[in-house]
Amino acid sequence: MGLVTQTSTRPAGAGEPTPPPSPAAAAVTVTERGEHALRWVSRPEEAFTVQALTARLLGAHASWRDHPASLRLWFILVPVLTALIGGVLRFVRLEVPHKLVFDETYYVKDAYSYLISGYERSWPDKANDSFNTGNPDVLLNTPEYVVHPPVGKWMIAAGMWLFGPENPFGWRFAAALTGTLTVLLVSLIALKLFRSLPLAGAAGLLLAVDGHHLVMSRTSLLDVFLAFWILAAFGALLMDRDDGRRRLAARLARIAAAHGGQPPGGALLAGPWLGVRWWRIAAGICLGLAVGTKWSGLFFLAGFGILTVLWDLNARRVAGIRGWISGGVIRDGIPAFGALVPVAGIVYSATWTGWFLSDNAYFRHWAESNPSTEWGWLPDSVRSLIHYHLEAYKFHQGLSSEHPYQASPWSWLVMGRPTSFFYESPPQGTPGCTVEKCTSAILSVGNPLIWWAAAISLVVLLFWWAGRRDWRAGAVLAGVAAGYLPWFMYPERTMFYFYAVSFEPFLILALVYCLGLVLGRATDPPWRRRSGLYLVALYLAAAILLSAFFYPIWTAEVIPYVDWKVRMWMPSWI
Repeated sequence: MGLVTQTSTRPAGAGEPTPPPSPAAAAVTVTERGEHALRWVSRPEEAFTVQALTARLLGAHASWRDHPASLRLWFILVPVLTALIGGVLRFVRLEVPHKLVFDETYYVKDAYSYLISGYERSWPDKANDSFNTGNPDVLLNTPEYVVHPPVGKWMIAAGMWLFGPENPFGWRFAAALTGTLTVLLVSLIALKLFRSLPLAGAAGLLLAVDGHHLVMSRTSLLDVFLAFWILAAFGALLMDRDDGRRRLAARLARIAAAHGGQPPGGALLAGPWLGVRWWRIAAGICLGLAVGTKWSGLFFLAGFGILTVLWDLNARRVAGIRGWISGGVIRDGIPAFGALVPVAGIVYSATWTGWFLSDNAYFRHWAESNPSTEWGWLPDSVRSLIHYHLEAYKFHQGLSSEHPYQASPWSWLVMGRPTSFFYESPPQGTPGCTVEKCTSAILSVGNPLIWWAAAISLVVLLFWWAGRRDWRAGAVLAGVAAGYLPWFMYPERTMFYFYAVSFEPFLILALVYCLGLVLGRATDPPWRRRSGLYLVALYLAAAILLSAFFYPIWTAEVIPYVDWKVRMWMPSWI
């Protein structure tokens, strides 16, 4: 009977436009209505052409280059426009409040220390008062013990270097810019996943107007930088997925062509090696920077590493490789480990350059006063840094002190206990306060219509992934799982709701996936598509209006106390 390959007849994903005819004529048939559909069975000599393999591995979707120039322009304009909306919301009144809020008291001052010394130095009592009045130059000469890596603080320092350390705009510029770029990235990734301009626009818009991400983009904490590098790594792995499948199709087709149109049995035992995967290396760099921002990036490194190998195993299976498990593990899994883990490790180590170059940083000379017969072969600086990390790990493990705004991970998706970053009661007569009692507040609560719908969407994605084997649903769920589930391993640790910003972009993608299901398919009747479009547009409009309602308590606007109280939808928000 020879080699027979099966190709899926499942139609294109939710919300996807109907692509123009693909060159994969060997694997694509035309129905009586003129629609393109993949055939169940292909002849062996047809199954291993580059066109047929590409169609099986990547689908019959057209490349962006196959679209008219006017449509290609929208592929750029839609993500950019959503990023512009996000940028306006993040940069307008960025300097308000004109003081350090919440944990800015740690990270902004550490960033200033980096500008001056390259490592963290101690501060005198009431240093915040000096910082708030525009006089940050009160550093002490003693080193400060900190428990978070340097990357996020270096990014904050870059904004202070550009716009000055004596004003809040300089403190917060890097966070606002990074939050804006995250909006751009999530729109581009949605376009890549769903191949739909409306869904790409919806993804960027929802993240742009959500209050949780907005607050984190307007304050200089580390988590918004962590979210950016994680999302950048995910985008690079999506590019690698397509690139790897194109390479597999091309190399397998070349082998088949050299043997009369059908690859020999030996070539199908493991399949070809795919060469250096540059997009995967780029993901390793981004993941190294994520871990260099917060150690919780390690969970994404592990989760994304498993995800990309599973993608490659499935690609070899679909291509017709008989030993797709062993071949995928050896020829894809081992190189994937090398492209992600060592690269991330090298990048992470490089982020400590300021510490290595210093002479007075915390624990910098610990090894010199603590000789070791077992580990003495290591350079003193390396051994000192390892000790630093062990002490920081012990600190994180023992972090269980009570805090009024601590929140269990069980409550994050429903926003049970958002973090209050700032609260003041300006007296009557203060600019903006014309009543007896006013409030100015920053509460890191998300848009309820977005967050609660996203929580429900995760359940839908579980069914679509398990029942329909949709790899896109699995990819989004992997991002949520890597950022969310590990926190349940530390029930005694003090945790906060704003940690959820690291996986918020994946919640948005889950929500947009479900909006695509509401939109329907390009082959659905016009009334169905029209109804879906109206529902999605209505939802987006409601989400924008609700964000406008909550905007004052996200940006420290001065409003009457009664108006602030109306926005406290749960007693636990106060």
